[in-house]
Amino acid sequence: MSIGLIALLDDIAGLAKVAAASLDDVGLQAAKAGAKAAGVVIDDAAVTPRYVVGFAAARELPIVGRIALGSLKNKLFYLLPAALLLSLFAPWAITPLLMIGGAYLCYEGSEKVFEALFPHKAHEHEAAVSEATQTAQSLENEKVSGAIKTDFILSAEIMAITLASIPVGSIWMQAVVLAVVGIGITIAVYGTVALIVKADDAGVAMAASQRPRALAPLTQAFGRGLVKGMPILLKLLSIVGTAAMIWVGGGIIVHGLEGYGFAGLGHAIHDAAVAAAHAVPALGGFVEWLVSAAGSGLFGLVLGALLIPLIHFIAVPLIKALRGTSRKTEKHTA
Repeated sequence: MSIGLIALLDDIAGLAKVAAASLDDVGLQAAKAGAKAAGVVIDDAAVTPRYVVGFAAARELPIVGRIALGSLKNKLFYLLPAALLLSLFAPWAITPLLMIGGAYLCYEGSEKVFEALFPHKAHEHEAAVSEATQTAQSLENEKVSGAIKTDFILSAEIMAITLASIPVGSIWMQAVVLAVVGIGITIAVYGTVALIVKADDAGVAMAASQRPRALAPLTQAFGRGLVKGMPILLKLLSIVGTAAMIWVGGGIIVHGLEGYGFAGLGHAIHDAAVAAAHAVPALGGFVEWLVSAAGSGLFGLVLGALLIPLIHFIAVPLIKALRGTSRKTEKHTA
C-alpha cells in the first residue's frame, strides 16, 4: 500500500514537473515572439491615439476600450484560428494575405500624407469613398471601425511573426503561445494608449491641485507642462503612426516579394542599409534600421500613392455599381 502511494506521488510530481516545464516553455516562447514583434507593437501604439483626437474627454476611454475589445476579437476569434488553420492546411496563403494587408496599410498611410499635402482634394476623395463604402454612422463609430480595421492588419502581422517564431510542435502549444502574446500585447498597447490620451486630464487636475502644499508649485508646473505638451505629443504620434503604417506595409510587401523570387528591391534596401551602417560605425545598428525603414517606407509611399487613384476611379465606382444592382434586385424581389 505504501509503495503504491509513493509511486502515485512520484507520478504526480513528474506530471507537475512536466506541467511547470510546459508553462515555462510557453512563457519563454511568448517572450521571444513578443520581442520579435516589438516593431509592429510600437507601430500599433503610435497609430491608435489619432483615432481618439477630437472627441470629448468623457468619450476617450470608452473609445479606447471599444478599440481594445475589437483588437482582442481580431486576435483571438479571427486571427488565431486562421493562423493555425493556414499553417496546417494552406501555409502558402499566409504571405499573399499579409501582402494584401501591407498594401492596405500603404494606402491608409499615403492617404494621410495626401490629406496633409492636398487637404481639399483629400476631403473629396474621402467623401467619395465614404459614400460608396459606408452607411449612415456616427463619427465615433466610423473612427472605431477604422481603428479596428487598421488594428486587424497590424495584429495579423504580429500573429504571423509570433507563429513563425514558435518551433514546430503541438498545435495546442502554438495556440496557447499565440493567445498569450495576443492578450499581452493588446493590454500593453491599449493600456499605454489610455495613459497617453488621459494625460492632459491628469495635467489639468495637477495644475489645479493645492496638495501637498509644500510641493504644490512643482506639481502645478508639471501639470501645466502636461496640458501644453500633450497636443504636441499627440501630433508627433500621429506623424509617427502614419509613417509606421507606410514603412510596415512597405516592408511586408518587400519581404513577400523576396519570397516569390523578386529579391532585387529587398537586396538593394539591405545593401544600402549595410553601407550606411559601415559609414557610421558608432551608430551602426540604428543607422541600418533607419535606412531599411526609410527604404521600405519610400516603396510603401509610392505604392500607396498609386492605390489612391485606383481606389477612387476604379474600386469606388465598382462598389457603387454593385450596390445599385443589389438595391434594384431587392426592389424587384420585394
